[in-house]
Amino acid sequence: MEKSPAAHPALNGRAILLAITAGISAYKSADLTSKLVQAGVNVQVVMTPEATKFVTPLTFESLSGKKVLIDPWNLDTPADPQHIGLTERADLMLIAPATANTLAKIAHGLCDDLVSLLACAAACPIAYAPAMNNRMWVNPITLRNVQILRDAGHHFIGPEDGWLACRNTGPGRMSEPTAILEQIARIISAKSTLV
Repeated sequence: MEKSPAAHPALNGRAILLAITAGISAYKSADLTSKLVQAGVNVQVVMTPEATKFVTPLTFESLSGKKVLIDPWNLDTPADPQHIGLTERADLMLIAPATANTLAKIAHGLCDDLVSLLACAAACPIAYAPAMNNRMWVNPITLRNVQILRDAGHHFIGPEDGWLACRNTGPGRMSEPTAILEQIARIISAKSTLV
């Protein structure tokens, strides 16, 4: 039986910056957004422009009750034109799905979209839920990038073995929303005990 999102007291009243990148697993992020909101989390969604080709911003706006941010140059908040302050107000930045491209950019400090910009300037812990082709995940370059991020104190949730959108079977499948919820509750709880 699936655990109710409300059964995560560590998440109630918390703020999570949920970043969506361009992968078919973005559909799981919609379910994750709903589960987070049901658990009492204040969810702000940011997306790469490419991610909007998989799931529309309207989906996430409907689920989170907030405008989705995509453009780092949008001046909705003139005092914070690149939205850097979002990570100062968040308990966690979660990138789900996290593509090989996004992992590479963040590992090497490249900031050419709002997600990578926020990750490189983050004032909160960062977690990734990777999703990609199995050969991309086991590629030595990707594994090196993952190690760079782990060495910087970033967290990884998955990926899992299973059926992939490319019709391969192997590692690279994004973890299920319920499993991600469990892990981010642990990360936030551990952070709270250190403060």
